[in-house]
Amino acid sequence: MARPGGNAAGFLLYEYSLGGKWLELFKRIAPGVTRVAVIRDPTTPSVFAAIQAVAPSLGMEIEPVNMRDRQEIEGAIATFADDKNGGMILSGRSRAIQYHDLIIELAARHKLPTAYDERFYAAAGGLISYGTDRMDQYRRAAGYVDRILRGEKPGDLPVQAPTKYELVINLKTAKALGLEAPPPLLSSADEVIE
Repeated sequence: MARPGGNAAGFLLYEYSLGGKWLELFKRIAPGVTRVAVIRDPTTPSVFAAIQAVAPSLGMEIEPVNMRDRQEIEGAIATFADDKNGGMILSGRSRAIQYHDLIIELAARHKLPTAYDERFYAAAGGLISYGTDRMDQYRRAAGYVDRILRGEKPGDLPVQAPTKYELVINLKTAKALGLEAPPPLLSSADEVIE
């Protein structure tokens, strides 16, 4: 990654260690959550392993929920919601966008606190999002374009991981779920939706 060679260069938009951070956020905003369904696209790499690794230290059980189609998602979430103290994490990339409205609706219907990786989920009614600040990544990528246009070889530029993240909390959703965001969490948020 430090010197990828050839024409490879760029920035990672996603970092799998975020999975552990989502679990930590659950403990802060929804301390009663002890079971977490990780909604994932089984055809693409997932943060599931990172989430699994952190879960025992936070006293949480993890359950994978595959999202191949609408019926599978609805059935799996309904079954998961039958037991108490549950929450969800949306981790799949391509299919997550395809089914985001459905997942936000199901989270509200079943009163499941849910963590997402992008701001637009919280803006659309999700409880909390924590993920890469995309605008920062795009600004940094523009710097690479400038350097390449000035003659640097792309393969000499390191592939860089995200350095800036954003936390968004939807207080309206928190209230609907009977949750109260603690002041320290609110003060660390980049945006609070009321």
